[in-house]
Amino acid sequence: MAKKSSTAKNIMLFIWNLLNFFRKLVLNLIFFPLLLVVIIAAVVAMGSEEELKIDKGSALVLDLSGTLVDQARRVDPFERLMRQGDNAEDAEILLSDVLYVIENATEDERVSMIVLELSGMQAGISKLSAVGDALKTFRDAGKKVVAVGDWYGRNEYFLASFADEIYLSPQGELFIDGYASYNLYFKSALEKLKVKTHVFRVGTYKSAVEPYILDGMSDAAREASQALINDLWGSYSSTVAENRGIAVNELVLDADTYITRLDAQDGDGAKLALAQRWVDKLATPEQFRETMVELVGKSSEEDSHSFKQVGFHDYLSLVAPAPQLIPVDSVGIIVAKGTILNGSQPPGDIGGKSTAELFREARFDDKIKAVVLRVDSPGGSAFASEEIRQELIALKSAGKPVVVSMGSMAASGGYWISASADHIFATPTTLTGSIGIFGLMTTFEESLDAIGVHADGVATSEWSAHSPFKSLSPKLEMAIQRGVERGYREFIGLVAKERSMTLEQVDAIAQGRVWSGKKALELGLVDELGDMPEAIAKAAELAGMETFDTRVIEQPMSAEEVFMQELFATVGQLLPLESISSAPHSTANSAVNSTLKVLLGAWDKTLKQLTSFDDPRALYLYCEYCEIQ
Repeated sequence: MAKKSSTAKNIMLFIWNLLNFFRKLVLNLIFFPLLLVVIIAAVVAMGSEEELKIDKGSALVLDLSGTLVDQARRVDPFERLMRQGDNAEDAEILLSDVLYVIENATEDERVSMIVLELSGMQAGISKLSAVGDALKTFRDAGKKVVAVGDWYGRNEYFLASFADEIYLSPQGELFIDGYASYNLYFKSALEKLKVKTHVFRVGTYKSAVEPYILDGMSDAAREASQALINDLWGSYSSTVAENRGIAVNELVLDADTYITRLDAQDGDGAKLALAQRWVDKLATPEQFRETMVELVGKSSEEDSHSFKQVGFHDYLSLVAPAPQLIPVDSVGIIVAKGTILNGSQPPGDIGGKSTAELFREARFDDKIKAVVLRVDSPGGSAFASEEIRQELIALKSAGKPVVVSMGSMAASGGYWISASADHIFATPTTLTGSIGIFGLMTTFEESLDAIGVHADGVATSEWSAHSPFKSLSPKLEMAIQRGVERGYREFIGLVAKERSMTLEQVDAIAQGRVWSGKKALELGLVDELGDMPEAIAKAAELAGMETFDTRVIEQPMSAEEVFMQELFATVGQLLPLESISSAPHSTANSAVNSTLKVLLGAWDKTLKQLTSFDDPRALYLYCEYCEIQ
């Protein structure tokens, strides 16, 4: 029998190796010829590439299609190359690159104006405010900013409001809808699937677990969310109204007023936007081109009928600083962006070990005198959050001050890793706080029972008998709840110590409630309102540095990664990949695809959250309602 088993195993192994051989053969037959084409194209490109020149008086075209982020995820260069023809909705643009480009253009005599192209842009109001402040500085230098678009939503219009003039297509529309906080709730679905969700939490407002135990928003969550979005809308509307010189109540019209005024314009949304002074001019692409030719002149490029211009990425490549060969005293910048997970994580997520290693690198680098921690996170694993905070404390103990700059959100675990810093900055619209903790476990005993599958066996203790296929024992539930309660006491104790408050004061503003940065300042959770420039200046001040450089401390790419990134980036512009995704789609199909995308996106988000809940103690510092729509 053993011989037969061994023979069967060898046959299966042979078949697997054979299939694996053919798989590799097919991949190599496809990959290496394509790689050869890429290399040849890159050589041709490098050989024929002419130095990019900017005509004096050119317009800098700031195309921000994609998502503004503090830290970009690493994307496989081959994958990026193959999707060159897509709309790049999932493309990421570094906020620091945008600010750097605008700052340079402000001093560059060759650049006379900025053209904002904002279609497909995604960003939180905190990041958009930073870009808006940079555009103000550009305008203060006597230069002009114009925005052009076929359609403006809430985010696009916020940034467009910083322009001198806003252009809208005659067939376009502008629609500002305010803020909302909605979520999907799965209680009934989980019951139908007979999945049991075991929740352990502390905090009246710790609503991250509500989607799994309720079919709708709790009263406490509703109260807190309404107050939060009202605060955010107050910041948004006052900024836009001031930029445009219109009344706040004229930004979002009530339904009756909107329909009445729309009817007065014969149902034309573009004309309504013009009548409301939301935009300055209606112009077709040809009309806008002619206007720009009049303003900055015609391009000197052969066969070009457009205006003098330089694109965002081209300009960035021209003004990008040369690598610092000789180390100088610096303020190090560590970016903590994304969900806090255990172990080592790639850029774009926060890993307990990988982010802690960045702090250690800063601690043992003699040229790093202070650190700014940029936090843009809703939190995650309690264990990983504390792992990071301990390294922050070690850095401070080494005599190097740490200043936190909160981006769009620094809540729950994001606040935990910030609390021990020497100084905390938040923007008025940062989502922060969410001081609370919860535990979440799912078991499937009833699901399996429904299909006739049962779990049974033996164990040396009731603790080792636990399984996702069996009910939680009451004693295990009690033990987990005790851990959650202890975690909450540790959280408010940490905040009380670091913010010089009493436990009672912290508990009153904790309970898992989310606050805006403006409110967090009033409550004592942050020290000042400001962004990265203020945080960097404060870090240098605390370190006693009058002259200094800044250096981003991040996970290094291998030499092979750098080579492949540069190679594929060089050839990306040469291969005619646009046709891959240029097949026409009917309006009906587009609508169906859009709806499916939204639904699948919501499910995908939920599944990613569940799979990312990997804390060894099943304890989480996470802010579910930090993604305000």
